Amino acid sequence: MSSTPSRTDHPLLSALAPLMDALGCSIVEAANREPADVPIVVEGEVVAVVRLPALHGALDRLIESVEREMGVRLPGMNREQKQRAIRLLDDRGAFTLRRAVEDVADAMGVSRITVYNYLNAIHR
Repeated sequence: MSSTPSRTDHPLLSALAPLMDALGCSIVEAANREPADVPIVVEGEVVAVVRLPALHGALDRLIESVEREMGVRLPGMNREQKQRAIRLLDDRGAFTLRRAVEDVADAMGVSRITVYNYLNAIHR
């Protein structure tokens, strides 16, 4: 696998851009590669690398992705939408993060108990 200079104009990078945005990743020139970056290799050539997002802010990114998918911000959701949002966040692992229940409850404008009730209903 060669380490030729990046080709940030590569069509694959354009195709991957929406996915990278949704995941909070960024595409970086191979010359600026850091050890944790993931190379994008096309026909033996590193055309760029993907820089994964820091864990700090992960819950905010998950909330933003759910809001984007549902087309409404958490505080403006009705009860049914909030239950669906909790399911989506749970499916994406949001509640494995420390203080996630409290932070999601605050973002939704509901109590922690409400979030726990929604989670309990999901896991029954």
